[in-house]
Amino acid sequence: MSSVTLNNIVKRFGNFTAVHRSSLEIPEGAFVTLLGPSGCGKTTNLRMIAGLLDPTEGEILIGGKRVNDVPIHKRNLGLVFQNYALFPHKTVADNVAFGLKYRNVPASEIPKRVSDALELVQLPHVAHRYPKELSGGQQQRIALARAIVIEPDVLLLDEPLSALDANLREDMRVELKRIQERIGVTTVFVTHDQSEALAMSDQIVVMSAGRVEQVGAPEEVYNTPASEFVANFLGASNIFDSQCTAIGGGSVTVDAPIFGQVAIPADKAPRIEGQGPAKLVVRAEKLHLSQDAAPEGGVSVPATVETVDYQGQAVRYFVRAGDTQLQAINMIDGHPFNEGDQVNLHLRPQDCAALPG
Repeated sequence: MSSVTLNNIVKRFGNFTAVHRSSLEIPEGAFVTLLGPSGCGKTTNLRMIAGLLDPTEGEILIGGKRVNDVPIHKRNLGLVFQNYALFPHKTVADNVAFGLKYRNVPASEIPKRVSDALELVQLPHVAHRYPKELSGGQQQRIALARAIVIEPDVLLLDEPLSALDANLREDMRVELKRIQERIGVTTVFVTHDQSEALAMSDQIVVMSAGRVEQVGAPEEVYNTPASEFVANFLGASNIFDSQCTAIGGGSVTVDAPIFGQVAIPADKAPRIEGQGPAKLVVRAEKLHLSQDAAPEGGVSVPATVETVDYQGQAVRYFVRAGDTQLQAINMIDGHPFNEGDQVNLHLRPQDCAALPG
């Protein structure tokens, strides 16, 4: 296991800057996800850690040692890509053993190492098959076995689940996290899927346009976003241009459209430093539709249901309160509301966050 450090990394392709002054500290043994939309620089960062790309500026350290000039085959990294990159003409066992043969592992040790890796990914019975005889999920596991059999210092995963169907993808993310925790390898995972990032990560690095927007535990990044981009990208949020009117007593008071004065816990508004423009952030699942009165200590406003987006266990509602449309995601208790229904929209101040305006 090794830590990974990026110090002021810049990557340019001609006149285009793909990564702007990226600095990260990835702890030893952690599962860290680089999350963001296509083109945000997450895969570029991963490929620079791997040695597939050279940084234009800055330095990369693995286990405290600078590796800028160390070629990929000398970095002892495990790599799993979106397309798995298995050799179609080799058996599963030969695919898994491939990296060992180039690391001067004694031939007598290779079968045991391969067998252990296949046991770890729960596919010991497919050693003599060929990749075309395996399902997509099985191929993904074999690619993972090939990456971990070399006992890498760092495991790099570039959207390895994106080619799988939805149900298999959920199963595989649980399995992947189980394997990572069992072997304890430092892991850098790239995805644009927020649910994967939230479910699997010890830390999430949210990126936008080549810049790091926020680094933190899943709960921190989700519940206390550092920017409007993070609030919008990670989950569904309602964001209101507001005014901070008071700070003190463990709370930050924000005067927001529709809801009026909302006293937010100070730890949900850590970047608010004084009175002035602010943004109130309300997660869609924190707005509750009801025909009852507001719960004690909460805020309630009347609204009209405009659109009902049925999602099985939950419903996403688009509602209108005054001149403003909001979205709310509620679990179904009985029957969902219908378009045109008059409801009360409930909000608890402790469920809100605030950002500087």
